[in-house]
Amino acid sequence: MIRISELILQRGPLRLLENADLTLHPGHKVGLIGANGSGKSSLFSLLRGELYPDAGDCVLPMNWRIAHMRQEIDAPDRTAIDYILDGDNHLRDIQQRLVKTEQRQDGTELGRLHAELDNANAYTADARARKLLAGLGFLEEQMENQVNSFSGGWRMRLNLAQALMCPSDLLLLDEPTNHLDLDAILWLESWLQSYSGMLLLISHDRDFLDAVVDHIVHINQQKLTLYRGGYTDFERARAAHIVQQQQACEKQRVQRAHMEDFIRRFKAKASKARQAQSRVKALERMEDLAPAHFDSPFDFVFRVADKVSTPLLNLNEAKLGYNTEQPVLSNVKLQLVPGARIALLGPNGAGKSTLIKSIVGNLPLLSGHLTYSENLAIGYFAQHQLGALDPEASPLLHLQRIAQDEREQILRDFLGGFNFRGNRCDEPVHNFSGGEKARLALALIAWSKPNLLLLDEPTNHLDLEMRQALSMALQDFSGALLLISHDRHLIKNTVDELYLVAEGHVQEFAGDLDDYSKWLNDYRLRQHPNNDDVTSPVKIDRRAQRQASAALRKQLAPLRKQANILEKQLDNIQKELQILETILADNCLYEPQQKDLLKQHLSQQASLLKKQTELEETWLNNLEELELLESELEKNV
Repeated sequence: MIRISELILQRGPLRLLENADLTLHPGHKVGLIGANGSGKSSLFSLLRGELYPDAGDCVLPMNWRIAHMRQEIDAPDRTAIDYILDGDNHLRDIQQRLVKTEQRQDGTELGRLHAELDNANAYTADARARKLLAGLGFLEEQMENQVNSFSGGWRMRLNLAQALMCPSDLLLLDEPTNHLDLDAILWLESWLQSYSGMLLLISHDRDFLDAVVDHIVHINQQKLTLYRGGYTDFERARAAHIVQQQQACEKQRVQRAHMEDFIRRFKAKASKARQAQSRVKALERMEDLAPAHFDSPFDFVFRVADKVSTPLLNLNEAKLGYNTEQPVLSNVKLQLVPGARIALLGPNGAGKSTLIKSIVGNLPLLSGHLTYSENLAIGYFAQHQLGALDPEASPLLHLQRIAQDEREQILRDFLGGFNFRGNRCDEPVHNFSGGEKARLALALIAWSKPNLLLLDEPTNHLDLEMRQALSMALQDFSGALLLISHDRHLIKNTVDELYLVAEGHVQEFAGDLDDYSKWLNDYRLRQHPNNDDVTSPVKIDRRAQRQASAALRKQLAPLRKQANILEKQLDNIQKELQILETILADNCLYEPQQKDLLKQHLSQQASLLKKQTELEETWLNNLEELELLESELEKNV
């Protein structure tokens, strides 16, 4: 298990964790959430041994194998398939030793190494690596390409595949869905659901968290709080906790006001001075309960367009793509009217972005007709637009360039809704993170009064609160919306229609996202008729499962023994308390001459009751841990 106790973790002058405690058990799938800069990635670095606690303990089993999704590529000249196989360090080590042994022609050692290869599943490694690549959207012919031939987003997919290839007891994934489309996310969900080790996952995709994790760890106010269930369960529990905190805070406010009023009125009076002083000390001891802040830092709307026409645009009998001989999409018919809310679904590379680029005019039509209304105002978001921001200009200057006649305070107030406040409004964009740049790009679109929004993966790099704010703003948007997104929560809450872009055509999809998942599985089977294993989840590693079960049974034994000891101690205390109650029921004990004996028995009773309370708490914690381990053991049987 992972046991964190009284942990203090600091990066430079910033203290991330203060006396934090957390216990995670083998087999747990845990979502790690918290505000940007709260310490999620630093906690990953601590678990990997790249950081050390400033105080306290972070203990992992010595023999655990840890895999993580790297953020950089250090072997650009390797082929994709070899790069993925490099993720299995143990396999590569055996292969290197085998080459050296063959050179020495040591027959005995060769036999032993071949047995090691067999135990390391070396003879299925290439097939497993190709399966990972196919699941993440790579074509068979791409698997032999060099790593440096892929774009940044596809290189991150390679890093994810390499992490999944590594046999592990603990898998650390930091925003694995950022560079994936919906198809790859659905595949990854299946893979992670069948993963038998402990998973720690940082993600801003709430539907992905709900599908994969069974616990949430929330980093808040320098503490680690564990919640059971997925993100939706966390949200409910957190809301209930906030309500309770608000009630406690209000009760304390009233109590504090009453005490302060008493002190103010009676401190100068001699007869009341002692009582007033007592309340001063009580007030000093009173722990401040911080008011619950669950207001999001983001609150914005898309400004209403000045004029609207119907239809906004009409695309008819169109061929779309990059060359006439091989169009990406053919015979495309699409009419967008005010209030239309459409999400585009389809396999990776099927032409979703091609359709939006053609509509916005960045990609000329190969044939057909595209008619715009005279009052059409397009707000277009695409990932490349983040790079189009002026790195030397501030958010305020970006907005002033498109709103030259507007007062500065109005612009600052508007940017505040995107959490650009104070000095942050005036800082150059080159200092910003990807999430901040995405927020600024959305702010510029929101200000421009669009009546048609074309959004191509707008949630990449956005945290959960900003995604929620975007969802709320899109719900209030009165114009037309055409959306490409891997965020299912955003799709469910902002669109009315689904269109399928696949096999060269665009057509309305009669179903929901669950139906699309089934369609996608059938599509993959059609694409790989002789290799259905490409689309199926990874088979459970039975050997690893048996090892996990053995480790759980090993942990259960001392816990059961401790539970038995605690139960016997509680029985003994109960018997002593019953004897004391019989003695204290004797009226003779309350006569004046028995005063010292009565005091002795009452003191003994108080001591036993205190000890009973402490033992009961320890016993209940022990039972809870025991129950959890037994539940995990049942899953592995």
